[in-house]
Parts: sequence; C-alpha cells; structure tokens
Amino acid sequence: MGKLVKKKNEVWEWTRALLIAAGIAAIIRFFLFSPIVVDGSSMVPTLQSGERMIMNKISYHFKEPDRFDIIVFHAPGNKDYIKRVIGLPGDEIKYQNDVLYINGEAYEEPYLDEYKAMFEGNNYTEDFTLEGVMSENTVPEGHVFVLGDNRPVSQDSRTIGPIKMEDVVGSTNIVFWPFNDVRYVK
Repeated sequence: MGKLVKKKNEVWEWTRALLIAAGIAAIIRFFLFSPIVVDGSSMVPTLQSGERMIMNKISYHFKEPDRFDIIVFHAPGNKDYIKRVIGLPGDEIKYQNDVLYINGEAYEEPYLDEYKAMFEGNNYTEDFTLEGVMSENTVPEGHVFVLGDNRPVSQDSRTIGPIKMEDVVGSTNIVFWPFNDVRYVK
C-alpha cells in the first residue's frame, strides 16, 4: 500500500510540474515573446523570407516605437507585416532623389546601401511626400509610418496608409533561424 501512495504522489508531482511549465510557457508565448516567420521579400536585404525571429510583444506597452525600429503589425487581410518605422506622430516625411527627409532633415539609411548601389543612377525609393500618399502632411497622432527595406516591392504605408498603434503587435530584431545566421538586426 505504501508503494502505491508513493507512486501516486510521484505521478502527481510530475503532472503538476508539467502543468506549471506549460502555464509559464503559455504566458511567455501569448503575452511576452513569440516566434514570427518573415514571409516575402519586402524587408530584403535586412531580412530574408523564411527567417524566424523573436517578437517582443511587451515593449510597446511601456514605450512608443523609436524611429527605424522593426515592428510587427496587423495589416489588412488578416496578415501580420514586418516593416521599419520611418515616421512618428507629427512627422513630415518626404523622399526626394533617394534621400529620406523627416521634418526637413535628411536621414541616412545605411541598411539600404547595398541595394541602392545596385540601382546605379536610378532611385531605389521613388520620390513621395506624405501628402501625396495619404492626403495629410504629417503622421497622425496614434499612428506610425512604415516602409519595407525592399522599397521597390514593399506594400507599406505608401499603399496601406499609416499604422494605428493599436495594430502594432510588437518589435522584432533577433533572427534565430536558420541557426547558421542567428543575429541581432538593427
């Protein structure tokens, strides 16, 4: 009889430990961090289709996105997109002669240098102004303006408009797969 009670206690202890571990994993997965797969070429050369990243779901509950953060957001068509934050609320955005201007100041985008070089003499990013793509001259409050790094093919704020902060799921900058290309992305 003593062996049976000891066996039941051991089974209960293992079951309880597994339930606690599953609960902790669920909390981490649903509220803190989760994996996301890059789908498509809109963030090339920074990210490649099929790469897996860790998304931080909690960071924007405590702070607003910073310019040039890579974010994940709910896009039209029940999809999540990965893009780079270019404009913050109140910013004036303009692209002219392959140069990004924010509030009249030119900004360098070193993450595009490799691809810009291949476009010799042609603009990698077509000229645009905010007013031309969304009929407002500044990014609205509670929104961000995003662009994909692969500007010629990216579906981003130039076509879908500014992104509501409530649609931002989180930030991402750690590639964990493929294993031979694990890296931190800026």
